[in-house]
Amino acid sequence: MQYFALLISKEQDRTPDDAAAAMAAFERFHAQAGAAIRAGDALIPQAVRVTGGPDAPVVTDGPFAESAEVACGYYVFEAENLDDAIALARDVPVATFGAVEVWPVVHAIEPTRKLTGNDWLALLLEPPASAHTPGTPEWEAVAARHGDFAAAAGDHVLTGAALHDRTTATTVRVREGDVLITDGPYVEGAEVANGFYVLSADDRDEAVKLAAMIPASTVELRQLAGVSGL
Repeated sequence: MQYFALLISKEQDRTPDDAAAAMAAFERFHAQAGAAIRAGDALIPQAVRVTGGPDAPVVTDGPFAESAEVACGYYVFEAENLDDAIALARDVPVATFGAVEVWPVVHAIEPTRKLTGNDWLALLLEPPASAHTPGTPEWEAVAARHGDFAAAAGDHVLTGAALHDRTTATTVRVREGDVLITDGPYVEGAEVANGFYVLSADDRDEAVKLAAMIPASTVELRQLAGVSGL
């Protein structure tokens, strides 16, 4: 089974030595967990939100977080069960100072190529009332609209997945060697994640144009850093 892991941390200024140490920590994690990593990358801090859906999109530049915590990366893990996915998440370096949200995937699009810094993570957000439970008629109706989007976007869709509802999310933190696990997303807000795409786009404008086609109440776009090599 696959799990989506969203990495969350505070934005911080880093010296070159700090950045090198962080990169080395992630390289060690990749060497340890590489067989279970299906996709992932760091995310550029600047973000764009597209709201209003395909019929009346409104584009707003970030930042948007009410607190200092922001999404800074993601992974897609292959794991036998949630316990194994949590074991992977606790070893992600960000877990020691931020958090890792783990969501079970309903179904995923297999990546079509390695990701680069020209690609974008589109995180799909919905108010709880419209974040339908997978398998219900309402969810199936929205899934059909996503099929239309995928057909229209074509090769611009590199990978993606629908996520199970927020009751299945688990947040993992590691503090002074202790693993802290809580049910639910890291931040309980007005919107919850219910899926994601990774999109190929030449620039911000093309990424926004693609995001505006996605049938979601809100799409948060972040450019990939292109450092993972996955």
